[in-house]
Amino acid sequence: MLYLYIFLSLVAFFLIICLVFGAVGFRIACVSKRVKKPETDPKRILRGELRKKNNAYMLSHPHEDLELKTPDGIRLTARYIPAEKETKKFVICIHGHNCNGPDEMSHLFPFYHNEMGFNYFLPDLRGHGRSGGNIIGFSGLDYKDINLWIDYLIERFGEDIEIMLHGISMGASTSLLVNNHNPARQVKLIIEDCGFTNAFKEVGVKTRMFVPFLKTDFIVHFINFHCKLIAGYDLKKDADPLGTMKNAKNPVLFIHGEQDTLVPFPMCLELYEACPVEKEIFTVPEAVHAYSYYDAKEEYDEKMRNFIAKHFNSSTADK
Repeated sequence: MLYLYIFLSLVAFFLIICLVFGAVGFRIACVSKRVKKPETDPKRILRGELRKKNNAYMLSHPHEDLELKTPDGIRLTARYIPAEKETKKFVICIHGHNCNGPDEMSHLFPFYHNEMGFNYFLPDLRGHGRSGGNIIGFSGLDYKDINLWIDYLIERFGEDIEIMLHGISMGASTSLLVNNHNPARQVKLIIEDCGFTNAFKEVGVKTRMFVPFLKTDFIVHFINFHCKLIAGYDLKKDADPLGTMKNAKNPVLFIHGEQDTLVPFPMCLELYEACPVEKEIFTVPEAVHAYSYYDAKEEYDEKMRNFIAKHFNSSTADK
């Protein structure tokens, strides 16, 4: 009897420890952290300076601040910057985890707005930027929110608009999920930059970064338990671009840095191989996570330019 008591006590203790680690992991991965520590990495500091300049330039153009509410009561915000010349072509640029629209995506504004002549649409995902909520959607909730913005654009600007999505990191996975879940016919094209295959696997990657000795995804199941309990979605089932890729509707350009360890480069290859629609891939040999554009701007622009010209309906833009 004593041995049974000891055994049960050890099991209970182990489960409590796992639940605690799961709660901590959930907070790190899925709870919004709006206050950021000062950067110390020189490369990130330089990117931060570029972002400030890009943001200032983008927001110097006439723009609208927009809001809508989700069915679960979250206030979403977005910036809309109309093209210089009236057009029915829109690009929705979707930022990544623990970032915001301008910081992540303003570097693409000159290409899409100035060169290609698109209307530029920049949402802040739930729990990020100026949007409400403190739970991160990890793409599983975010793709539904992006669909709300797509519906808004269609209702406001007409059934004949054409939309492309360009996402980075979690935003890339979000764009893939939109494309894999019967998107509106107005959505024509996807560009995804360093998206993950599955949020459960991606949280596992991040967990092992914090706990290097952890060799399995065991603790991630407890993180996902808290996610389902508190956030209302399943990291494994609801945020699964790879598992739903068989349903992809529109052409996809896959972009990834080959030195990416945060969203490991092999994830890009898995997504590309599984994609059943027209597709292309562009990889940057020396780039780490979300740095492909900064490390290979001319090649990145040219790849986008050619892909849009080849696959976007009618013409590349109204100039």
